Amino acid sequence: MNRLKNSFNGLTVVKVLIYVFFGLFMLLPLLSVFVVSFTGEPTNLLGSLTDPGIFNSTVEKFKNISLDNYKRIFSGKGYFSALKNSLMLAFTVTIIIILVCIPLAYGIARTKMPFKKTISALCMIPLIVPTFISAYAFIIMFGRAGWVTQIYNMLGGEGMLLNPYSMAGVVAVQVFFFFPYALWPLVAAFKVSDISLEEASQNLGAKNWFTFIFVTFPLALPGVISSALLIFTVSFSDFGSPIVLAPKELNLLVVEAYREISGFFNWGGAAILTVVMVIVAAFFFYLQHLYTKGKNYGSVSGKPKQQKLIENKLLTRVLSGYSLFVVLVPLLAMLSVALQSVATTWGKDLLPSGYTLKHYKTIFSTSMGNIQNSIMLATGALVLSVIVATFVSYFVVRQNSAKLDFIASIPLVVPGIAFGIALIQTFNTAPLQLTGTAVLLIIAYTIRRLPYMVRSTMGSMRAIKQDIEEAAVNLGATPLTAAITIVGPLMLPGIAAGSVLVFITVIKEASVSILLAPPEWAPMSLAIFQNILRAEYYSAAAMSVILVALVLILQAVANLIGKKQRL
Repeated sequence: MNRLKNSFNGLTVVKVLIYVFFGLFMLLPLLSVFVVSFTGEPTNLLGSLTDPGIFNSTVEKFKNISLDNYKRIFSGKGYFSALKNSLMLAFTVTIIIILVCIPLAYGIARTKMPFKKTISALCMIPLIVPTFISAYAFIIMFGRAGWVTQIYNMLGGEGMLLNPYSMAGVVAVQVFFFFPYALWPLVAAFKVSDISLEEASQNLGAKNWFTFIFVTFPLALPGVISSALLIFTVSFSDFGSPIVLAPKELNLLVVEAYREISGFFNWGGAAILTVVMVIVAAFFFYLQHLYTKGKNYGSVSGKPKQQKLIENKLLTRVLSGYSLFVVLVPLLAMLSVALQSVATTWGKDLLPSGYTLKHYKTIFSTSMGNIQNSIMLATGALVLSVIVATFVSYFVVRQNSAKLDFIASIPLVVPGIAFGIALIQTFNTAPLQLTGTAVLLIIAYTIRRLPYMVRSTMGSMRAIKQDIEEAAVNLGATPLTAAITIVGPLMLPGIAAGSVLVFITVIKEASVSILLAPPEWAPMSLAIFQNILRAEYYSAAAMSVILVALVLILQAVANLIGKKQRL
């Protein structure tokens, strides 16, 4: 009885607090924005619980609930066009990336193509670059004064080889900077497929191309489908490249939602676009889960045969040349940003007219606060995510809390711009008027990146035997004390790996930062975005290089931690 009391006073209280955290800062904002999509005006659900006046006002607003905002999706040209364009963008990017990645993945997984290790390493570059910086890099390359445009004109072309300020420009950026999300699952799919089926096909007289189309590719189909659904969700939810490149006449859902809330304070319009984004993202996330969990495409049984890598010189050289082209575009994009960061002026000639470090001096003298803000905000989000994720993992593994596991996974299906709008609408008034504060920004970062930390800590939690903490409880410790002092230190490897990942992704975060960050707490991502909008390209380039360098350092730390864990 005493042990039950201690459990209630300790772990149960913590569990309740975690449910309150998710309910207050994630479920309530999503519910609020759903309600606003029907009422068309801000509805203070939280204030209704504490203030009779607000409660009466909320009741009156509920009387005006209608489907007018939803009807605009199907009757008005603006919203429907934004939805159609966003779906078309995501669909186009998905198809192109899958087609681009299949030969690249096959070359890495199944051949001895030259420069394989170099190509694999260069494939990591797009993962560390925020999409709004990659969009800016394409302006440097393909803009009216871009160096690619100049080369194109020297070779006899007219105008721009690729107009970055167009649907094609947004597609190109997303293709070359999102392809690793599909590449590595496809590489894994090609590696694990049973080669005995391919050998049987070839022994029966089939050509290599026939075997690939009718045997190898179908075996990799689960990886292809899973990758396609992931890319669709990532492209549909991306805010960085559309906000920089999409022209005014190109309506996209994420851009329209941002404009509705930041430019017009159209609560109803922003809410309906937010709901649509969440529904679409959740639908494709569900499809991905359905195909990866509900199907069985197993072809490997018994002891797998060691794969013999293809050595055909013609095939390997063609694949190597193709792969180098794919990875060279993101590399040149980042080198272009780095070159502009040290240029005095650049635009009339193929190379800068001169070189200087004054842009970096300006950053460290005037924008050092943005760098400090990024580090401090990321640290705050990291501390909060460690605390929440550690206990979530404990309750999921030790108490089989499926509900908590599900709630902690919800941020995966909520686009950043949608979640930011939901938080603004919920905490814009009393009793918790947090909009425009660093506190809400840290909470937003934490919830957005919490699934990464939870997955990392959950693996460590499952490896810890329960009898260790039971021994501590038998010696007189409360379950909460045992969890903190015994289980917590044993989870440090998983916490460390997840911490670096959370820190990196928070440093790169753009959509939530742009919506929620107050001026005095503006992080690097917001400062770069504002510099691009103000056409302060050289300062934007210098800060972009600093941001990417910081991410690279953190990535190196993550790799080092991972190696130590494997030893």
